[in-house]
Amino acid sequence: MKLNSIKQLKGTIVLKTGLHIGSGDTEMHIGGTDSQVVKHPKTLQPYIPGSSLKGKIRSLLELYFGLTNFTLGKVFTSKYLKDIQDDKTKKDAVSLLQLFGDSAGADSGNVEIGQTRLSFSDCYVNDETKDYVLSEIKSENSINRRNSKAESPRFIERVPEGVKFDFVVSIKDFDGDGGNLLAAFYKGLKLLELDALGGSGSRGYGKIKFENLNLVGAGVSLPENLD
Repeated sequence: MKLNSIKQLKGTIVLKTGLHIGSGDTEMHIGGTDSQVVKHPKTLQPYIPGSSLKGKIRSLLELYFGLTNFTLGKVFTSKYLKDIQDDKTKKDAVSLLQLFGDSAGADSGNVEIGQTRLSFSDCYVNDETKDYVLSEIKSENSINRRNSKAESPRFIERVPEGVKFDFVVSIKDFDGDGGNLLAAFYKGLKLLELDALGGSGSRGYGKIKFENLNLVGAGVSLPENLD
């Protein structure tokens, strides 16, 4: 495989609702927050891990392409390609593995897939909103189905609506790569806008929007938003 270029898709992630991506803390304090957001160890500001973006976009595309039908809920890898009979679905599956990687690796024997094209950076608070209040505590409860009363209160830390984060993804371009790869990636970004990032998406958390997208070094123009 010959590497032609490495491009960068840059833009801004705008929170439309509060965002909770947990820090993984296992220690709880009496009267404290039950679940904190992940924060940079030096600045103590919240950030969006690149792994969170990559994992959610990939999982949404696997659902969109119908690939979970072959994996029974597991991550799609090249070992499932042999089970796909439909040519379009197989093409979509190869695009997904080229973009996000194939955990089957060299053992797959599939030279068409090659190296992972996408490399996600952690997203840090944009300078425009660095002076915003960057943390809020939201109380969550479960509802007793017999008496309709709130029970078991817990306190969740969120990054508030309106905070912006810088978004950068590097994209490798190899000989033979076509526009279908970028089209699939953009579809994943739009699916994420329509779904949610982080925890408690069914409760309204994690609604985001990508703005001011710019593909650097590609020689093409893109709309500012995905609409």
